[in-house]
Order: sequence, then C-alpha cells, then structure tokens
Amino acid sequence: MLMHNPPSPGEILKTLCLEPLNLTVTHAAKALGVSRKTLSAILNGHAGISPEMAVCLSIAFDTTAESWLNQQVQ
Repeated sequence: MLMHNPPSPGEILKTLCLEPLNLTVTHAAKALGVSRKTLSAILNGHAGISPEMAVCLSIAFDTTAESWLNQQVQ
C-alpha cells in the first residue's frame, strides 16, 4: 500500500497494526470499544484521532497515546 508522506494516523494504524494481525475493521472496532463507522472514518482519513482514541490505541497496541497524537499533529 502506498502511503502519504507523512502518513496519516489511519494509514499507520491500518498498515502497521491491523493488517499484520489480520484484524478486520469490525473486529478491531469491537476490541477498541468504538463503532465500525468511527474506526473506518479514522482509517480512511475522514476523522482524526481524539485523545480518548489515542489512549485506546496505546493500550491495544502497546504504544503511547502521545505517539498517536503526535502523528495526528503532523
């Protein structure tokens, strides 16, 4: 998959987190406690990552919330 430069947080989430684990949007959304529509909007670059979502992603993928928020700023 071709990424933008710099890639959006949604592109990173999809390419580095969901795809390697073979997670569907539906399963990932359920695990994160968000709607499929919300996660899909993030993955497709139609919505940003909120501080709350950054915390959920940091817990789910053993990262930091700050890293997700920094990607959002860029």
